[in-house]
Amino acid sequence: MIERLVKNGLLSELEKNSLPVCESCLEGKMTKRPFTGKCHRAKEPLELVHSDLCGPMNVKARGEFEYFITFTDDYSRYGYVYLMQHKSEALEKFKEYKAEVENVLSKTIKIFRSDRGGEYMDLKFQNYLMECGIVSQLSAPGTPQQNGVSERRNRTLLDMVRSMMSYAHLPNSFWGYAVQTAVYILNCVPSKSGSETPLKLWNGCKGSLRHFRIWGCPAHMLENNPKKLEPGSKLCLFVGHPKGTRGGYFYDPKDNKVFVSTNATVLEEDHIREHKPRSKIVLNELSKETTEPSTRVVEEPSALTRAVHVSSSTRTHQPQSLREPRRSGRVTNLPIHYMSLTETLTVISDGDIEDPLTFKKAMNDVDKDEWIKAMNLELESIYFNSVWDLVDQPDGVKPIGCKWIYKRKRGADGKVQTFKARLVAKGYTQVEGVDYEETFSPVAMLKSIRILLSIAAYFDYEIWLMDVKIAFLNGNLEETIYM
Repeated sequence: MIERLVKNGLLSELEKNSLPVCESCLEGKMTKRPFTGKCHRAKEPLELVHSDLCGPMNVKARGEFEYFITFTDDYSRYGYVYLMQHKSEALEKFKEYKAEVENVLSKTIKIFRSDRGGEYMDLKFQNYLMECGIVSQLSAPGTPQQNGVSERRNRTLLDMVRSMMSYAHLPNSFWGYAVQTAVYILNCVPSKSGSETPLKLWNGCKGSLRHFRIWGCPAHMLENNPKKLEPGSKLCLFVGHPKGTRGGYFYDPKDNKVFVSTNATVLEEDHIREHKPRSKIVLNELSKETTEPSTRVVEEPSALTRAVHVSSSTRTHQPQSLREPRRSGRVTNLPIHYMSLTETLTVISDGDIEDPLTFKKAMNDVDKDEWIKAMNLELESIYFNSVWDLVDQPDGVKPIGCKWIYKRKRGADGKVQTFKARLVAKGYTQVEGVDYEETFSPVAMLKSIRILLSIAAYFDYEIWLMDVKIAFLNGNLEETIYM
């Protein structure tokens, strides 16, 4: 502005650098600097490798994959793609990529360029690069242009995948096969950055496009061992090219399986003639900045039907700020039919007398006579049910001890109604594998009680509640126990 005023003669000419930098103008008008620089192009394969990770996708691929990572050679633009279930697998995929390409080309990776994603900034990843002598180049924060090769590669792949999914009548969970096919195609066709194909610049092979087929088109595949009157082929869908194998990936909608085969006839012309475009494809990478609802696709078993779209919330991987949780100001009150139970539970009568823990304390208790009656009833029950046989102690056998358990049973008003005494064995002295093999505790299922109450309510039956004075569990022991 000042230069224009000087040029128009409205201001006298000023000396250069005579005006200081205005901090107020910087605060009010600060913008990103234009990115016009061009990076140095590699002169040979593996001199510079670009990498970027894409995901999580809003649809899981077959195999529970949510991410894919790409490695692109700067010289040839030859690319590799790996599907991943978790971001933490990035280091293992790089090791797999490094071992393969260095063995194929007999060269080593010199420079590795990526963004500042957590998978690349991980200490294990950086330490591995240093151990291998690989220079790590990281793009500046907020400047994806510095990793433009990988960013553009991921955008191209997603554009191709959406187009392929739109043309094919396959569930969106097949995006994993689509992205692998897209990388295979890009490696065999020329790019803007070079006159030759990436495949020829990578290994010197010219390559061929004769085996290329429309992704998702129907194909008749040879049926293995069909019966005499059954058809000799079955209708499948072409979904990609397997790595290291001549043939193709074919999807069988009936069995919901993907397999490799070479004995197939692709019906491309019929597929083009009968094609009906789908309305829209919702295959997107979940944004890390927005939290608005996105569209999630549920896979259907049939490949000839469209996917069903249901809404779900977007998953974000940003660290959540620690905020004080919101508390409800509503006052909760117990229902009226529970008030009486609450009141009776707080009633404590009989001076809060504790139950005796040993036989000696029971004989010194104020309810000594009641405890004696309870013990006599327990012994009568034991003799009546033939719980044990009185025998002489064998030599070399250490018997298990026993003790009395006393309990006052109180009613709803808190007063003692019955006195119970049980003679129990000290089972904790037994040795597993010697004295017993398994332990169990029979408990009535609440479901059974609810079913019985439902039946009684439906037929208007009367329900009687009974208390068994001495309930004896009849269980036949396989082991011989001495007490």
